[in-house]
Order: sequence, then structure tokens, then C-alpha cells
Amino acid sequence: MTFSGFTTHDIEVADGVRLSAAVGGAGSPIVLLHGFPQTRLMWRHVAAELAAEHTVICPDLRGYGASDKPRTGYAKRTMAADIVALAKQLGHPRFALAGHDRGAIVAFRAGLDHPAAVTHLACLDVLPTLDMWDALHGTAGAVGFHLSLMAQPEGLPEAMIAASADAFFGHFLDAWTLRPEALPAEVRAEYLAASRAAVPSIVADYRASATVDVEHDRADLAAGRTLAMPVTVLQQDWGARLGYDAAALWRAWAPDLQHRTVSCGHFIAEEEPALVAAELRALLRRDADQRVGSAAG
Repeated sequence: MTFSGFTTHDIEVADGVRLSAAVGGAGSPIVLLHGFPQTRLMWRHVAAELAAEHTVICPDLRGYGASDKPRTGYAKRTMAADIVALAKQLGHPRFALAGHDRGAIVAFRAGLDHPAAVTHLACLDVLPTLDMWDALHGTAGAVGFHLSLMAQPEGLPEAMIAASADAFFGHFLDAWTLRPEALPAEVRAEYLAASRAAVPSIVADYRASATVDVEHDRADLAAGRTLAMPVTVLQQDWGARLGYDAAALWRAWAPDLQHRTVSCGHFIAEEEPALVAAELRALLRRDADQRVGSAAG
């Protein structure tokens, strides 16, 4: 499936790794990063809305979809550098960035590592990596069983998942949505096919979040680094179930934060595309609004 009115670009971003991206619209650029177990297709509705005012860039992450799937290179620092290189090669050294799920973790790292490139940041239904691991405690943390499974050494999780790939990935597509009609059969089938073809790289992405990504986040926390740009976070109220204050966790990383809980399921961009598009437009106005407020004061 393709995005109507968008063109596909295959761009080498680093070390022989090529990312595939759908690009459309005109105006100030915004990059949209997909989550698990999905591809850039998850942004189809939001991208169409934003393209009336913005250049919209929707890549498949390294290891997913139509992008290359090297055996290594899944530290979020590396994946974030991929995105910065992609945008620059498309003519956009500065851009807004939004990510969902795994894409939000990549976007978070891009915001920390490349503050001169990322002008605005939105993260959908995720916690920063360190906070995510801290939140998954007790029996309630079983909701994140896949995180622990894919954190195991190379070999076992890949074999287990590949042996029943459609059941594994389909579980999350079914369990994480409150509005199944948001994932019609043909879209669900595309997600399953793409994930089935990418088991080793998907596991490598998750494994990095239990190893090198934690090291990088701890170093930034110790150094007092925070996100310098305006940040919007949309997420379900998992804190009520797992016993944490999501807004407070995010505010420690993002001083200029707008945090909102949503009433839909995990796949926010497909379940509530109008809401997501509106929140992204509001995010992109924030620096201008702040300048107007400062001048008036």
C-alpha cells in the first residue's frame, strides 16, 4: 500500500544502510516515525492531513518495512542519526519530528543528540527507555513481556518469534487497539507481512533498548541533559495501572512539555488521526506563540 500523492525515496543514510521514505506535501518539514509492529503506513491519515501545510517525510526505520535490515546498528543513537541524515539529504537540515512507540524512542534520542536539527518533538504512547524499565514492576508489568523476551541474548527470541510470527505480532495489533476498525484487514495483513520478514532486526532493535540505549540514557541523565525544543506527549494512562506519573517522568526530560492522555488505544495515529494532526499543528505553533507572548509582555 502507498500514500496517495506521496513519492517514495530510497536514500543511503550511513554505512551502506538505505532507508525508504514516503515524502509529500509542501512547507516546513516534519518527519513521522512509526512504531511496532508497524511500518510508515501507520501515518497514512495524519500524513495526508499535514501535507496541506507541511513537507511530510515518513520513513521506515532501519530494520523495518522497506528499509534495509542490517544485522547491527540498532542503538537508538544510530537510528536517530539515520533520520537526521535522511532529512538533510532531502534538503531539510532542521525539521520537526514525531514518533510513535519505537519511533518515539528514536525521536527522543534524536532530540537529545541533535538539538540543532530537531525544532519540535512529539512522542506518542511511550516512556523514555530508563523510565519504561523502571515502570515495569510486579505482575502488572507483564503487559511488557515482549520487552523482556527480546532483551535475551541473540538466538532464542528470534527462533521463538519466527516459529509463530503472525500469532506473536498479531497479538499486539489486537490487544493494543480499542477500535479494531482503525486497523482494517488489508492494513493488518501488511503489518504482519512486514514484521514476519524482519524478525531478526526487530529483535535487535528491542535488544538495544535493554543494553546500549540504557547506557546512553543514563549518561545523559547524569549529565543533566534535557530536550531543548518544545515537546508534546500523547499517551494512554498506563500510569494509573502501573503506579507512575507519566507527565512527571516526561517533564524531567522535557522542560517545555505539553502532556495529554488519550482515551483510545495504543495506535493513536490510526484510532484518532484528527486529534494527532491537531496536536502536531499546535506543537508546531508553540515557538511562534511563545515569541508573540514575550513581545506582548
